Amino acid sequence: MDFGYMTPMFTWTTTTTTKDVFLFIPNLIGYVRVIFSITSLLLMVFMPERWILAMILYLSSFIGDLFDGMAARAFNQTSTFGGLLDMVTDRCTTLGLLFILYGEYGDTDKQYRYGSVFRMLFLSLALLDIASHWCQMYSTAALQIHHKSDEGNANRFFLVRWYYQYLPFFGYCCVGAELTYIALY
Repeated sequence: MDFGYMTPMFTWTTTTTTKDVFLFIPNLIGYVRVIFSITSLLLMVFMPERWILAMILYLSSFIGDLFDGMAARAFNQTSTFGGLLDMVTDRCTTLGLLFILYGEYGDTDKQYRYGSVFRMLFLSLALLDIASHWCQMYSTAALQIHHKSDEGNANRFFLVRWYYQYLPFFGYCCVGAELTYIALY
């Protein structure tokens, strides 16, 4: 029997629009992270007496980085925009805090005797952060593979491979660096 007359006139397809991507759950988490980051940095600069609130917001943004990635994978809502939002938020937040530390510890008029050494330290950390992330993202994007994948890191220096392959090492480096910067604040 031919049931051709019963075939639907259309088929259900799921196309993802730009608006959909902007409203993906991990991207919504990312927007909150941006707000928390900006607010924490503004508090550090203009209201340093509110340092506890600034640190709570900064840490909330940092912890949100874990949850936006988990949400992206759990809801299958990965996107180029989300990856870029995540990376830019991470870089700007860390660099913002390094800039504030540069001002705090690099001021030669304060009690810190080695202001120029601290200025050079925080400048070097900022440059390393930008350059290392840019090189890793660019090199894997050129190959059209994810920057954290085993394939993308196959021929990399062993520390880069460890960083992305071993979650404890990755966590130690990321969390350790951020907590060190927070403790210095």
